[in-house]
Amino acid sequence: RLSQDLRALPADEDLVATLEQTDNDAGWRRLVDQLLADPALGERLAIHWLDLVRYADTVGYHGDQEHHITPYRDYVIAAFNSGKPFDQFTREQLAGDLLPEPTLEQRTATGYNRVLQTSHEGGVQKEEYQKKYDADRVRNLGSVWLGMTTACAECHDHKFDPITQRDFYSLVAFFGDVDDTRTFGGGDTNPTRREPEIDVLTDEDQKLLEKLVAGFAALPREGDRQQTREQVEAMRSAIETVRRRGRRTMVTERIVPRTIRVLNRGDWQDESGPVVEPAPPAALGELAVEGRRANRLDLANWLTGPARGQVSRVFVNRLWALFFGQGLSRTLDDSGVQGDWPSHVELLDWLAAEFVDSGWDVKHLVRLIVTSRAYRQSSLESSWLRERDPENRLLARQGRWRLPAEALRDQALAVSGLLVRELGGRSSRPWQPAGYYVQLNFPRREYQPDQDAGQYRRGVYMHWQRQYLHPMLRAFDAPMREECTARRTVSNTPQAALVLLNDPSFVEAARGLALRVLRESGTNDDERLRFVWRVLFARSPQEHELVTLRDYLGRCRVDFGDESVARSFLSAGMPGLPGGVAVNELAAWTAVARVMLNLSEGLMRE
Repeated sequence: RLSQDLRALPADEDLVATLEQTDNDAGWRRLVDQLLADPALGERLAIHWLDLVRYADTVGYHGDQEHHITPYRDYVIAAFNSGKPFDQFTREQLAGDLLPEPTLEQRTATGYNRVLQTSHEGGVQKEEYQKKYDADRVRNLGSVWLGMTTACAECHDHKFDPITQRDFYSLVAFFGDVDDTRTFGGGDTNPTRREPEIDVLTDEDQKLLEKLVAGFAALPREGDRQQTREQVEAMRSAIETVRRRGRRTMVTERIVPRTIRVLNRGDWQDESGPVVEPAPPAALGELAVEGRRANRLDLANWLTGPARGQVSRVFVNRLWALFFGQGLSRTLDDSGVQGDWPSHVELLDWLAAEFVDSGWDVKHLVRLIVTSRAYRQSSLESSWLRERDPENRLLARQGRWRLPAEALRDQALAVSGLLVRELGGRSSRPWQPAGYYVQLNFPRREYQPDQDAGQYRRGVYMHWQRQYLHPMLRAFDAPMREECTARRTVSNTPQAALVLLNDPSFVEAARGLALRVLRESGTNDDERLRFVWRVLFARSPQEHELVTLRDYLGRCRVDFGDESVARSFLSAGMPGLPGGVAVNELAAWTAVARVMLNLSEGLMRE
């Protein structure tokens, strides 16, 4: 549970052994600290944040072309891993460009303001789409930081919460200085340009570049001219190679603020409404600035100011839901009048205050939750509890739910030994059905799956095509990320089981697990089956489970007695089969592994 919650990865044998030797609270805390230091923590928390801010690799509207934004995703991962305070995290995303002498990292963070859906179709009305972008930004701001539904107020005063139409457009005014003018006219190119953009290097390449540049100063002032010339040319070539590896990313650049008016019924063509200045919703408190127009940095500081408890409550409630399956208030996307009243109000208030008092330390908050007695309870439900607390509102047990789409894929790759745990970089493109993009036009394009290690990277790095989300992600309810998603839906369909059985990534993972069985475990079937069970479920199988799988393994050996049939079955995924292994036996064990990867116990967090 702890490994899945903090890393979205299964517990390996070393971690299980450490846990078995941990019999006190101090040992548990050491184990928690070990996992909090794992870079996988940032990748796991980033999935939740990217759902909130509707991160995707494509523009969304019309042709749904790709755009440059992956460095922003990597910024989010690095922020969680480094323990960046949440108030600073907020300032950098909303207004990193307005900070004094902003760093490259802070400018990259402002990609948040650019990750919304945009259109690059030649016939769009620019003013209409500018208003769409304005409304999108306010909806997302309200959902992500305030847990409020603001969309109603685009056309009229909110029917339930204290958000007026004037409040809505006063929030729009904060983003009136974001340069969207160069977004229009991007054309049907793929990827499309969405200026302003900057070039970003990975940390490793940045250090290498600095080392190469410093190398010029180390060259001798006197000596062999020909040798020095060759050294200079080699350094120049190396520098150019590093620079070419850089990635472009959208950032925020400030322009003269546009005039923002209240739009009658949200009609972009109606310019008769009153002009408004940047201001937060009046019911939530004032934002005092002296003698100037308030800006996005003022908004970020207001959100995380000492008088505002809303932001910390919303974040704490959502983080609690990651570790218990539901929030203390179950409506993660609506903390207003229509939302669910918290089951433990004092606990939510205390955690929110502790979060702020800790310096907005996310890792401190995670540690606090996962070292609690409530978190460490069993998820088993007795008939007595089921009768008295069927929805577990009293927290008398832990929760049980299906793992998210990315974690299911990561788990399969991890147990197979195929997972590539490389941080950051370009988006990966796993296998998907041929012709899936046939309806994707302007321009027409063909999906090209990775033919290298990119095929085995973690799910957080998967290419996110808004209109044509990867079928595996769709089958397991990943959102298209057109709007803020605070809680993913959970469906139970035959398609999900078929994906686990037939998706080339999962078949290849089953083959990798089978190869581990044949190379790393014992020589008889029972030893090998026990090995699979330990790797997948961190436990030994019961006798009736062994009997069932022995029988199935025997039938698979018959089915794959013909080597050509076995080779055909094993052909999914990257080309080539390992040497030194009988193809028929590998196919039989792959079939067993494929079934076990589909078992409920491996799909559930409990």
